[in-house]
Amino acid sequence: MTRILIVGGYGAFGARAAERLAREPDLEIVIAGRSPDKAAAFAAALASTANAKVAHARLDAMTATADEIGALRPNVLINASGPFQRQDYALARASIAARCHYVDLADASAFVAGITALDEPAKVAGVAVVSGASSMPGLSSAVVQAYAGAFQRLEEVEIGISPGNSFDPGIATVASILSQAGKPHSVLRCGRRATARGWQGLHRHRFPEIGPRWMSDVAVPDLDLLPTRYPTLQTLRFSAGLEVTLFHLGVWGLSWLARAGVVRDLGPMAAPLLAIKRSLRFLGSDRGGMFVTLRGRDRAGAPKTLSWHLIARSGHGPYVPAMASVILAKRLCAGRGPPSGALPCLGLFALSEFETEVADLDIFCTAEWAG
Repeated sequence: MTRILIVGGYGAFGARAAERLAREPDLEIVIAGRSPDKAAAFAAALASTANAKVAHARLDAMTATADEIGALRPNVLINASGPFQRQDYALARASIAARCHYVDLADASAFVAGITALDEPAKVAGVAVVSGASSMPGLSSAVVQAYAGAFQRLEEVEIGISPGNSFDPGIATVASILSQAGKPHSVLRCGRRATARGWQGLHRHRFPEIGPRWMSDVAVPDLDLLPTRYPTLQTLRFSAGLEVTLFHLGVWGLSWLARAGVVRDLGPMAAPLLAIKRSLRFLGSDRGGMFVTLRGRDRAGAPKTLSWHLIARSGHGPYVPAMASVILAKRLCAGRGPPSGALPCLGLFALSEFETEVADLDIFCTAEWAG
């Protein structure tokens, strides 16, 4: 029986990955994390409805050794422990030493891009090491890959995501989000590198069904990775939005304090701000959205635009970041790649695979062409 070890398996996204994988009768899922009690409780709840065999273990992503991983005999390790801004590659290195495939849900640009440093040891061990198997760059790059071939020259890509307010991201995710506020990151504008600031660049985007939402610039791995894959790109932007206007404009306002140096880092404010969000959970909805817009020239040289949207209803949005890891774990268990080596999750699965994986959820995707 193939065994998948999910570190952070009872967290916001690890739990969703575990739930999806536990539907497979030929798998064994091990729920792991720093708290053995939380791991055991979630494993017990999951086992009551799972087709897979479910177990639990204590494993700290920050200190786990190859021997500890090897003792659990996993074929694939999914690291959903975040925030990755505070992690190094210790868990990935331990997985390689244990000759276990490694997949993480990292969204930190430097972390995802830097995973190639482990390419040689991963090849020697005969395992795949994949970073960024999440909404970005996993799903976002799958969307770009699906439609880029229709352009003779792809010139502009804009990506954005806005979750529903009912989603509780957990303190680690909130701290990761806030830590970017006001801080500079590099973007591509009109063919040149420029500087954007986290949670600034305030603008509106209109989603199908859920309407307009405020958005602001945020750093993600795509900003560094996509220009390498698509060298004709002239402009590339990523933005994120909070559904409730009060919350979004509040973070936007705080970003100016960080930019001015009044506060060094908003990350420590995660606990009180999350408490406020939880107390006002009745605001907003359970609907979230994601978009990818491609602009360029068609074969005749005429302007062409593709607008892709994902809308998640019924509180199913948090499944979206987990799906890339689920798809890749299934592939690795079936011996269908990715090949040995270490690489970012850039175009490693087809958009159609994602659509198949979410077909039973209240998630739908649309694509509209203009030109």
